[in-house]
Amino acid sequence: MVKRIVVSGANGKMGREAIKMIFKKNDFQLVGAVDIINVGKDIYRLLALDGDGIKISDDLSETVNKTGADLVVDFSTPEAVANNIECAIEEGVDIVVGTTGIEDDYLEALMDRGIESGVIISPNFAIGAVLMMDFAKRAVKFMEGVEVIEFHHKNKAESPSGTALKTVEAISKKGSLKEDSKEGLETIKGARGGDKDGIRIHSVRLGGFVSHQEVIFGDLGQRLTIRFDSISRESFMPGLEIAIRKIDGVEGVVYGLENLIDI
Repeated sequence: MVKRIVVSGANGKMGREAIKMIFKKNDFQLVGAVDIINVGKDIYRLLALDGDGIKISDDLSETVNKTGADLVVDFSTPEAVANNIECAIEEGVDIVVGTTGIEDDYLEALMDRGIESGVIISPNFAIGAVLMMDFAKRAVKFMEGVEVIEFHHKNKAESPSGTALKTVEAISKKGSLKEDSKEGLETIKGARGGDKDGIRIHSVRLGGFVSHQEVIFGDLGQRLTIRFDSISRESFMPGLEIAIRKIDGVEGVVYGLENLIDI
């Protein structure tokens, strides 16, 4: 059965990469593209793909209705993502969300609701990132302290990244870390990074990066670094494909790609 897909945030870097992946799959069909940029233009022409004309719309609800879509793939913005999720639920279609920056309160409330549609939300679709978080959960049981450093391109919308927050959430649940090192004097505010559940997160935003993260553990006379590097946005596509193929078996909300694969 062919999966009829609308991509929200179609004109963004991740949206464009998702469309390229969908275009290559015989059982996936792009039926709509939604964005606030290049409205009315053919997304296939913008991407130099030899496909049927799909013009960009700025109305997700209308696009879902007109196209008879089965699924929305969302790579929009932190400001738009909650409305897009609600739109998909209201229209009775499934949604796979890769947009980060979702408010914690909204996410918690969403997971507690009785939702018939399938909703998969993952801060990172790269298999390597999922493995990094899994390895970090194991390491925290044996090491005294940990800090997270994440590196992204300079246009990343939010800091810290969703992957960093999910990593901290995972290791803080699994570990029994000792108290953070003595605060000391910050001569520049924020030099020690942000504090989440007693774990420091440092965000770097520079040209030359795509998506990278280090989880650094320190203990008596030793240091362990678990690092993941996404060299290109293609790295997220195998995980996105897994989510699209698994969505038919999901009812309600699944948060994190690790819940869809057997590690």
